[in-house]
This record gives sequence, structure tokens and C-alpha cells, in this order.
Amino acid sequence: MSGPTIAFSMYAGLEAAAFRPGHLDRLAALGDVLDPLAVESLPPERAAAVLAEAEVLVGHWGCARLDVDLLDRAPRLRMLAYAAGTVRDVVTAETFARLDRVTSAAAANAEPVAEYTLAAILWANKDAFAERERARGIDVPRPVRRRPVGNWNKRIGLIGASHVGRAVARLLGPFPHLEVVVSDPYLDEAGAAALGARLVDLPELMSTSDVVSVHAPWLPETERMIGAPELAAMRDGAVLINTSRGALVDHDALVPEVESGRLTAVLDVTEPEPLPRDHPLLHLPGCVVTPHLAGSQGTELSRLAELAIDEVERWATGAAARYPVTAADLGRIA
Repeated sequence: MSGPTIAFSMYAGLEAAAFRPGHLDRLAALGDVLDPLAVESLPPERAAAVLAEAEVLVGHWGCARLDVDLLDRAPRLRMLAYAAGTVRDVVTAETFARLDRVTSAAAANAEPVAEYTLAAILWANKDAFAERERARGIDVPRPVRRRPVGNWNKRIGLIGASHVGRAVARLLGPFPHLEVVVSDPYLDEAGAAALGARLVDLPELMSTSDVVSVHAPWLPETERMIGAPELAAMRDGAVLINTSRGALVDHDALVPEVESGRLTAVLDVTEPEPLPRDHPLLHLPGCVVTPHLAGSQGTELSRLAELAIDEVERWATGAAARYPVTAADLGRIA
């Protein structure tokens, strides 16, 4: 069989959930699939033999870290096709020194996160979360200056033009009466306009948006970027949505804002994760916490697999990668 030799690396058993028989057939048409099981599922001797022969490693959650030790055991390896989001915990400086190509399926994983976010925006603008609690007889404080209910003439502020932020902006396109503004230090006005949004700085976004949705990466400079001053600047009755990472929001500062009824929050991510069972945010009627479920699950894993296979195909045919990751990217991606 001509074409690259291909191996898998991920949590044992995940390969069966993420890669259907049709996916394996596509890979087999591109090269030699050394073993349909991930190296983590194989006996040590077989895993070592597979790594020694592999030119392409298709990774997923639980992928082995491509450090010097592993790369020494995989001397022929030239590509990592990561069938999940961030590669930051998988790659090292040595990865980029030895491999010719690293790709990520972060763009595919962004789709369900963006869908979750869109749903949260539309529900929040109807005040559905609070009204559900009131229908159960729970007293949810209303802000003194309550914003009008509805998905008309509202401003949606997106913090970060990441894969998810861009996907959310695209999904908001069919809602012309929801104005979109975005804040991102790596975006210019033309780039924002291409997303159907207007570029603003973070203070303006926080103080003028009816919904603030966080899509920035977790970096040292973004940790707790939404703190007490930023939350205090938000409009009465505004909604904070976080599907990025919990560390970007100061939860201690968020509690009194939600407790008073001034703000509502929808959190798919928290810090720590999960929150302790007695944490106020789990019990405040103005806060909806979901257990980091916005990303790919179940059938959505196939979207990740297909993007990774597309990248392997492009590698095998000499085409440029669609979603390459370079060493320089690591300082600004999730």
C-alpha cells in the first residue's frame, strides 16, 4: 500500500466511539493503518512496534504527549492530525522541531460550542432561565432597571474571535436585529466586518452589551479578565455566558452580581471544575451551570474525526493543511 503509515493515540476505547468503520476505510484508502486500535489500547510490545513505524499519528483526547521520549520511539513520525480541540497539552517544542505538520480539529469542535452559545443567547434574551425558576415558585430578583425581554434590538458582545467566537458570529447572521460586537486584540475592523460584527474595545463591549459571551483562550494574560470592574460595568439585567474556560471569570466577583439579580449567568465551564457542591453559583436561581457539555459529544465526535481525516488526506496528496498549528500559535490559542 502506497501512502503514509498511520497510527492512533487517545484514551483506550475512544477510537471506537470517535472513528466509525467508514472513517477507517477512508484512512485505509490513504495509507497503511498499522492498527485500528489506539496505541493506548495495545499491549506494550505491539504499541512500540506501531509507534516505530508510524508516519502519521491521529490523536484525540488522551493522546500521548509528543515529547522527546515518545518522538525517539517514533523516529518516522512526520504529522500529528489531532481530532480534537487544543493541542497545547500534547505538543512540545520538540514536536515542531521534528514533525513537518501539526493540525487540529478545533474548528470542528467549535461548532457545537457555538450552537450551545446561540441557544443560550436566544433563551437568555427571553429571560427564560429566570422565568423557569419563577414558574417553580422560586423568587428570582429582578434588576431595578430591567432590560426589555426579547430577541429584537439587542447587542451581543463576543470576547474573542476564536474558532468559537467566529462560529457564533456566523450563527447570529440570520438574526439581523441582534447587533454583534467583538473585542479581540488580534482582530482589525475589516476582520470584524467580515464576521458581520463591529470591533470595539473590552470596556465598551462590557458596558453596552445585553449579552456578553466569552470565547477567549485561557492564557496568563486572560486569567480572570472578567473581574469585579468588568462585571460592575455590565448593564443591569445583562447576561454573561462562558463556554471558554472557567479561569477567565472571577467567580467570587460574579456571585454578588447574580445574587442581587442584577446579572444572569450561563456557565458551561467553571474554576474549579466541577464546582464544590456548596458553591453559591450552583444554587443561585439566576445562574445556569452545565457540566462542560457544550463541546463535541456523542455523534458530534464524527465531525472531529472527519476533519482530522481530511487533514491526513491533504498531507498524503501534498496539499496544504486547512487548520495547521505552529509553535508560534501556542501563545494565543486555547
